[in-house]
Amino acid sequence: MATKRISDEPAYVLHRYDWSESSLILEVFTRQHGRIALVAKGAKRPTSAFRPVLLPLQPLHLTYGGDAEIKTLKSAEWQGGYTMPMGDALMSGYYINELLLGLLARDDPHPRLFDHYAQTVHLVASEHGALLQAALRSFELLLLCELGLLPQLNVQTLTYAGLDDEQSYVLAPEAGLRCSGAQDKHALSGAQWVALQRALDAAAPFAELLTLCAEGMPGLKPQLRQMLHYHCGVSSLRTRQLMLDVQNL
Repeated sequence: MATKRISDEPAYVLHRYDWSESSLILEVFTRQHGRIALVAKGAKRPTSAFRPVLLPLQPLHLTYGGDAEIKTLKSAEWQGGYTMPMGDALMSGYYINELLLGLLARDDPHPRLFDHYAQTVHLVASEHGALLQAALRSFELLLLCELGLLPQLNVQTLTYAGLDDEQSYVLAPEAGLRCSGAQDKHALSGAQWVALQRALDAAAPFAELLTLCAEGMPGLKPQLRQMLHYHCGVSSLRTRQLMLDVQNL
């Protein structure tokens, strides 16, 4: 039986770890085949062509093959476009990679999500401050939506009743979108939730969400964080804890 070979597949490295003294195992997000595992034989050798290329947050074209769960990397070509992000931008990139590792099943293609990820990484590499945070919120919304984990944001989830523009609502992992109560520290108005749903439904959702989130929705971040922690099955993401530790230093 012929070994299946995939050529020139757009991809990003999400994570890499040692497999032997000279080789690496890669967790890779590809456009047409989703998240896959690859072995890069000899990638740690000083003379390996893989060594300067297999970096996170860099656009690549990969060729690989094999019938096992872990495929064999044959070639990797950097597609250029921007340099490696630094500081907060680098940590933000690692953060969205951790989200994909925690939420994406292997061999489950999400080409639209791949395109949103590429847009986010491009912004993360070049922006700081408010727009960087807006890019992260936009990607979080698109990720949850793509995986079917985000309820409709223009109706109350349990009753399917419409939203009052002036009323406050919160997004809860188990109950979906509901009216806020006295115990809820973070909420958005009905008009804001409806605007977010309209942006998600747009032809270019990332750009629409980026504009909305850049205008300021401070209550959105903790609510999305709670949703993501719930679906990842963790109380805190490693990259977030690392960022807090660095800030404390």
